[in-house]
Amino acid sequence: MASSDLFKTLLYTLNNLLQQHKYKSALAVVKGFRNGAVYGAKIRAPHALVMTFLFRSGSLREKLRAIAQATYTHSRNLACFVFTYKGLQALQQRLQGRPLQTHSFLAACVGGWLVFGENNNINSQINMYLLSRILFALSRLAVEKGFVPQPRKDPFPLFGALVWGIVLWLFEYHPHTLQPSLQSSMNYLYHDSNTWHDISDFLIYNKPKTK
Repeated sequence: MASSDLFKTLLYTLNNLLQQHKYKSALAVVKGFRNGAVYGAKIRAPHALVMTFLFRSGSLREKLRAIAQATYTHSRNLACFVFTYKGLQALQQRLQGRPLQTHSFLAACVGGWLVFGENNNINSQINMYLLSRILFALSRLAVEKGFVPQPRKDPFPLFGALVWGIVLWLFEYHPHTLQPSLQSSMNYLYHDSNTWHDISDFLIYNKPKTK
């Protein structure tokens, strides 16, 4: 009974603390860390699961360890970045008394340097994912601001042609410049499909089963 009352008191105290406006900025940083960790795990776990079992060799234990490591790294990095970004953003706003656009940019630059500046597979994938998104966004912003005239026709077909033309040229003649996971995917699609021995590895398996 006493433990139940203690739990209720603790819960009431925590809920009351969460309602205090003066702690909102600090609490937002903490929740940002939580959301970064959860979102990173949700995004990376299924991706790592599929890619590992499709393209990675090794025992089941090694594959599960690789999935867990990739998920942990993505979750940790995203949590640390959100924590750093929101913390620095709140600090700048507190020092200058009002929010400015430069606060977001500078806080993210510092967080990107500290968290996503290490050159590894996870960070490389995340940074390249964001790069493709910001190129799209900056193109749209340039049109909105009048720096680039509004296209008369939809430029997406040209965009698709150039993206696929360039990536396949790189894959065929300079594959070392592409990310390992992309190389694996393209090897499966474009090179492994050139080789077979009988009906089993023509339709059923990609390569003949080893005995």
